[in-house]
Amino acid sequence: MKKIAHILTALSIAASSLVTSAFAQSDYPNKPVKIIVPFPAGGTSDVMGRLVAEELGKVLKQTFVVDNVGGAGGVIGTEKGVKTAPDGYTLIQTGVGQNAVAHGLDSTVKYNSLTDFVHISQVHSGPNVLVVHPSLPFKTLKELVDFAKANPGKLDYGYTPAASGHMAMELFKQTAGIFMTGIPYRGGGPMMIDMLGGTIKIMFINQDTALQHVRAGKLRALAVTSAQRNILYPDVPTIAESGYKGFEAISWSGISAPKGTPKAITDKLDAAMQEVLKSPSFRQRLESIGFVVPPSGSKYYTEFVKDEWMRWTKVIKTAGIKAE
Repeated sequence: MKKIAHILTALSIAASSLVTSAFAQSDYPNKPVKIIVPFPAGGTSDVMGRLVAEELGKVLKQTFVVDNVGGAGGVIGTEKGVKTAPDGYTLIQTGVGQNAVAHGLDSTVKYNSLTDFVHISQVHSGPNVLVVHPSLPFKTLKELVDFAKANPGKLDYGYTPAASGHMAMELFKQTAGIFMTGIPYRGGGPMMIDMLGGTIKIMFINQDTALQHVRAGKLRALAVTSAQRNILYPDVPTIAESGYKGFEAISWSGISAPKGTPKAITDKLDAAMQEVLKSPSFRQRLESIGFVVPPSGSKYYTEFVKDEWMRWTKVIKTAGIKAE
């Protein structure tokens, strides 16, 4: 009888635990939720993270806060994120650098972007812009390519290792069959300072970062890396329409959760993000700085991350790029 009593007690505890867990999931979120943005405050990733936190807070009637954990091109913060409790109260901003490029550059990255996450939704995508200093004579992409082919190695460009602009340049060099000399920078800020000063004269940079300088005549935009022209650069052709059909290299970010997060919670977050992405105010805010609102849904974003990982790994191996 004692054995039966022990069994019944264990079953009662298990059942109570299941009920408590189910209630916690149905009541989610009942306390503030943290979003780890694996980059310092002030950049494009931080802007996107704070925008998502604000919009999710409106939809789910709870506080969402950003925790900036920068370092190693987004890898350090991402590693921290995948180690957190999978309870829905810590989410991770995923993106092209830390979840696609990083795997091609470094086989020792301590997470797998396909198996260690539940990818909830892509948030944005946007092109890089190929800009040149006004002291260069090039007015079109063809003029730059023709010069580079006739003078291999004589043109210098700036890049931030593993950033989307770096990958755009490597893909462009491979596609156009040209060789230019790269000069690495620790970040987009120092690179832009040198670009405006004429120390370097060519680079790919996010469209929102370049815009004010292009409009002021301090930089000249030759092409954008998206499949279609960007709303902020209506007179600037895409690389694809400039003679390189199919070329596309975009920056992007999304929201993901650690592996093991209950499906009831990730489904709720997925539905909330779909509502956010359909919001006219959210779309207007993204489009006002030249970003595109992507298709929504966890299934789409999971496949997108996989495709980007495979694509940039191929570009990296072809170029022989090593982690810096």
